[in-house]
Amino acid sequence: MKKNIFIIITFFLLSCDAIKDCEDCFTPPNNFYFDIVDKVSGENLFTNGTYDYQDIEIINTLDGNESVDFEFITHDNINQIEIYSIGYSTEIVNLKFYVSNQYLFDFYVDAERTSENCCSFTVYNEIKITGSDFVSKPQSGVYTILVE
Repeated sequence: MKKNIFIIITFFLLSCDAIKDCEDCFTPPNNFYFDIVDKVSGENLFTNGTYDYQDIEIINTLDGNESVDFEFITHDNINQIEIYSIGYSTEIVNLKFYVSNQYLFDFYVDAERTSENCCSFTVYNEIKITGSDFVSKPQSGVYTILVE
């Protein structure tokens, strides 16, 4: 009987050490990138001068129409909008994109922050674009929005 108790206690202590040895890791959520292009010509509408990136407005309609932070990537003449703040916590967002007060599209994301094996990461339950035709490139995370 004492031998069984010793084995159980030893196993418990070893498993506690295994838990302590587990280093926390953090995987940040994906960034989302948007190319805004002319539906017919395929030209980037910021590159050809139709739009000015300073006239971009992005609001979250599920958060009191609050403005959403974004980056506009200009290096190498890429001219993409980058959203980097979605998925750091469990959340649902519905973003409306405008340029020069012109509505372009809605971007809906249902993100769930979770953890497994000592690592936290984001699971995207749903990602949806409405209000415009688009092409997505899942490998790069780029959504090409086709504007008429």
